[in-house]
Amino acid sequence: MNRSARLITPHLINPHQSTQTPTIQNGEAHMTDSLRDTATPTAQSAAVDLNAPVDLPNRIDVTDLNIFYGDFQAVEGVSMTINPRSITALIGPSGCGKSTFLRSLNRMHEVIHGAYVQGSVVINGHDLYGPGVDPVAVRRKIGMVFQRPNPFPTMSIADNVLAGKRLNSRRMSKPDAAELVEKSLRGANLWNEVKDRLDKPGSSLSGGQQQRLCIARAIAVSPDVLLMDEPCSALDPISTLAIEELMLDLKRSYNIVIVTHNMQQAARVSDRTGFFNIKGTGKPGKLIEMDATEKIFSNPGEQETQDYITGRFG
Repeated sequence: MNRSARLITPHLINPHQSTQTPTIQNGEAHMTDSLRDTATPTAQSAAVDLNAPVDLPNRIDVTDLNIFYGDFQAVEGVSMTINPRSITALIGPSGCGKSTFLRSLNRMHEVIHGAYVQGSVVINGHDLYGPGVDPVAVRRKIGMVFQRPNPFPTMSIADNVLAGKRLNSRRMSKPDAAELVEKSLRGANLWNEVKDRLDKPGSSLSGGQQQRLCIARAIAVSPDVLLMDEPCSALDPISTLAIEELMLDLKRSYNIVIVTHNMQQAARVSDRTGFFNIKGTGKPGKLIEMDATEKIFSNPGEQETQDYITGRFG
């Protein structure tokens, strides 16, 4: 699979540089021609309106979402549609609420005492904050991959993959467990690298492999949505490449939302991008603009967005 070459502003990528992009083969980087750069942005937008709601399962509709920690309002008035089988990137300066918003999509922010929301997050016709909704059940269907790889250090590679499934399900037979381990590791593009050492600790893997192991653990429970909070920030460029290629592969099956401080990464992998900003310390973060990624990085509709992507602040 080849990476997307996205159109972004000249200060970020030289428009005259090669359209070849690196791919991973047997742990090494190689150069292949991009296949996803054959249409101009105009032709692409004419064919598909990336901002149009897609009537498919697992679309997320957020309406006027306000997020609080006690008396402090962290995020104000966010409304957006997150389409399935796509990658949505959330960008913005530190402290603008983008990670808090991401965690609100599976109610993970509620692990902090006093957290609550106003507004709605609807998926498949169900409000995740509706009366009687179990946050644990929400997290089973909307998985999370965190900033730093967090495999369980005392568990083997295989047991790391099975951890979530065993927590949420009845006892599995050995053949079923072995099948799920292989399926999940293949889904995370990790099987060929670890198939001969499944009994070794997950912590024995490299940083990039550990992050893919965490992705395998997340998809083993068959979620509908994958949330990724800066999944490559602690990784080297080659490991980052492997995760980005994996995201492009996984979006065929999952609705993926990522938070990233790497604007080039947002431009490479995402279909739509939302820009969050904050007016000052103690103020709530707000969604300033959300649009097709190519438009955000080439012709944003808001001056705040333009200032951020051109490096005037942040």
